[in-house]
Amino acid sequence: MTGFQLAENISLQGRNTFRVPARAAMLADVTDADSLAELFDYAMLRDGNPVLVLGEGSNLLFADDYPGVVICLTMAGMRMIGENSAGALVRCEAGANWNDLVGWTLARGLVGLENMALIPGTVGAAPIQNIGAYGAEAGEFIETVEAFRRDTGQIKRVTKADCEFGYRDSLFKREPDVWVVTAVEFRLPRERELRLDYAGVHEELAAMGVTQARAVHVAEAISRIRTRKLPNPAILGNAGSFFKNPIVTIDQAEALKSQHPALPIFPGVSADSRKISAAWMIESCGWKGYREGDAGIAAQHALVLVNYGNASGAQLLDLARRVATSVHEKFQIALEPEPRIIGARFDNTSRE
Repeated sequence: MTGFQLAENISLQGRNTFRVPARAAMLADVTDADSLAELFDYAMLRDGNPVLVLGEGSNLLFADDYPGVVICLTMAGMRMIGENSAGALVRCEAGANWNDLVGWTLARGLVGLENMALIPGTVGAAPIQNIGAYGAEAGEFIETVEAFRRDTGQIKRVTKADCEFGYRDSLFKREPDVWVVTAVEFRLPRERELRLDYAGVHEELAAMGVTQARAVHVAEAISRIRTRKLPNPAILGNAGSFFKNPIVTIDQAEALKSQHPALPIFPGVSADSRKISAAWMIESCGWKGYREGDAGIAAQHALVLVNYGNASGAQLLDLARRVATSVHEKFQIALEPEPRIIGARFDNTSRE
């Protein structure tokens, strides 16, 4: 077999940023996307075992061991496949680190990704989650996603229109048992109006002494903000923001604002919707900085669940459920997790 390497009964503790102890029945490190058809044939022949595609493990929580085959894509090439004076089309393989891509594009005079600097994870995860931060989303700049279809055994090019991007959502997220993202192509301009209106960005630029901001300055400012506000997964296990900011109707937002005047409200995904701050609601329920054993909520940011050392995925999940329950009781708003939960459901204790 070429293009991938297999190993059995492998620890995943070093392959997820929560650093929870979990094991995979089999692990496949893939170096060539063209080998995926052979790998899936092999994997599915092993008693019909399930298959999980894992990037840097920065957007999931293992609530249990994984009984099937975990696939890790290691291809990480980046290149421009077309350019002109206005911009360029950049192709990046799925295993590349996302922040490395942000820096690579900025170094070549391409803009657009700067507001998403320092988001953890791989490029392959970007279209699945439609990652975003500080007023920008990856889906704005994605032109094509190349992905392996598990049902047909072929690699297909999916255009932006067919990716069905939404807030932290996409076709690939809704159909995880169909798609394996292998490469992403981004259409990036050389000039673009900077997005500086998100809270803290102007202040950080001023603290840096920047008066005429460029995209590289924005990336640096946001990296500094994120470093202060979010715990480093290399030091304290976490997966970044654990809960999505809820999207509600304008009427719901106005009713909540009348009851809780300090509640931050932002534009929604459409003209008739609004986004409300999950962090503010969680903090108002008293969870920020909470710790129970080695499972807790970060002192820096109420959206971040943390593993102080030896917490299990099940313990972290139990804490997340209790946080969501308290928010619902106080605000009648249901919180949804951003990370994928492996081995359990978020809303109850039944196994998947």
